[in-house]
Amino acid sequence: MSRSDKLLKRLLSNPKDFTFQEASALLNHFGYEQIKGGKTGGSRAAFSNGRKDYIRLHKPHPRDILKTYQINNLINDLMERGLLK
Repeated sequence: MSRSDKLLKRLLSNPKDFTFQEASALLNHFGYEQIKGGKTGGSRAAFSNGRKDYIRLHKPHPRDILKTYQINNLINDLMERGLLK
């Protein structure tokens, strides 16, 4: 089982300690790259697959752990795009 498969399995289990870095790595696996924002980007992060398809996340702070609603949104976004079964 690859690292990406493990991350996906972990995401689908709705963990309470899924980090932004793990989400970023998983999105990279699906072909999404984080777009670097300008000065006003703040804690918002956008990931694009190069086809004008964006997934947006809020970088949690001060800790790197995503909130439950963010995990659910990420799962829904991946399902809507047909990347999850």
